[in-house]
Amino acid sequence: QVQLVESGGGLVQAGDSLRLSCAASGGTFSRNPMGWFRQAPGKEREFVAGIARSGGTPLFGDPVKGRFTISRDNAKNTVYLQMNSLKPEDTAVYYCAADARISYIIRTTPQAYDYWGQGTQVTVSS
Repeated sequence: QVQLVESGGGLVQAGDSLRLSCAASGGTFSRNPMGWFRQAPGKEREFVAGIARSGGTPLFGDPVKGRFTISRDNAKNTVYLQMNSLKPEDTAVYYCAADARISYIIRTTPQAYDYWGQGTQVTVSS
């Protein structure tokens, strides 16, 4: 059974940094695109970042470009989201997701992903 478990969320001040981790078990995703999404109260789930198989160019949503980076450690079956210069508008529940297809293509819609973590809360105070 595939499980994705996020960690690293918390309460920080504007301008601070956080690193989220997503550990996968029950499957190997080294050749699968992985993504991070977020959802704020009353809003739709939003694409944050995605990374395909190792060596590919990652993709970022416009609100986080230049501030967030994504990386993966295939030996640990883990994906990371480094969030810098955090803003209050980054406040949301952050979800890790895995695409079941083996592909270099990073998709940006939630419907494209097959496995999801339970989410981790990130709150940025002003």
